[in-house]
Amino acid sequence: MTDATDNSPGGCLYLVATPIGNLEDITLRAVRVLKEADLIACEDTRQTQKLLQHYGIHKELLSYHEHNELTRAPELVIQMEEGAQVALVSDAGTPVVSDPGHRLVAQCLRHHIPVVPIPGPSAFVAALAASGMPTEEFLFVGFLPSRAGARRKKLQELKAEPRALVLYEAPHRLADTLADAAEILGGRPAVVAREITKIHEEFLRGSLPELRDAARSRAPRGEITLLIGPAGEGAAQAVPTVSLKKRIEQLEAEAGLDRKAALKQAARERGLGKREAYKQLLLER
Repeated sequence: MTDATDNSPGGCLYLVATPIGNLEDITLRAVRVLKEADLIACEDTRQTQKLLQHYGIHKELLSYHEHNELTRAPELVIQMEEGAQVALVSDAGTPVVSDPGHRLVAQCLRHHIPVVPIPGPSAFVAALAASGMPTEEFLFVGFLPSRAGARRKKLQELKAEPRALVLYEAPHRLADTLADAAEILGGRPAVVAREITKIHEEFLRGSLPELRDAARSRAPRGEITLLIGPAGEGAAQAVPTVSLKKRIEQLEAEAGLDRKAALKQAARERGLGKREAYKQLLLER
């Protein structure tokens, strides 16, 4: 291959970015590397086969995903030590970014095997560019925890983050995530970017409460990137959707907090002091 490793007699790992939807979104270099690689490691062989067939590429495919990464990574390292040129791809976008591959990259580096990035599509970069959010600084979060308590805890940690937040979310969890974000982060501006580069590409823009309500009324489908404005944007804060007493009970059940810790966190979420929180709780009884 005509790449940075031409002077290396051994094998090499290529991290090849592939289309996130539209099959035309692939670089000439990526096509060449896939054609010349000895082996292509991929999340789902069926998904990658569609891309290869589109470009007339016939190569050996090997599954490499989160469930077999522990054993598969050493196997691939051995092949590369014997001179194999391996291309790693994910189902869509740039491998390793919120996808399997970190373990393989780390092992390659420990064994002095060159790792060469072949840049290309990335869902969150495309969504951020078209979102209208400030792009000078941002924090890529990846996927939030799927469990409600852990998700709310993570959002609480991000509450004071001064940069825009960029994250991925599964469609069946989007409404719950937006509800949690609206309660904890307030009425910040946000964007739901859906099916980027695909036929049904869509950008929904509004405040977190507005997008929460939209997701509840119409269940979203497809791949989703959620972008949330920085702290301080969107002065209007969301009105709590549950009473203080109910929120305390939620925190006890979901986050495993005791009564005192749950009251403290619920008060913090609402911007209340300890004394004000106690007074409000007494009035709700």
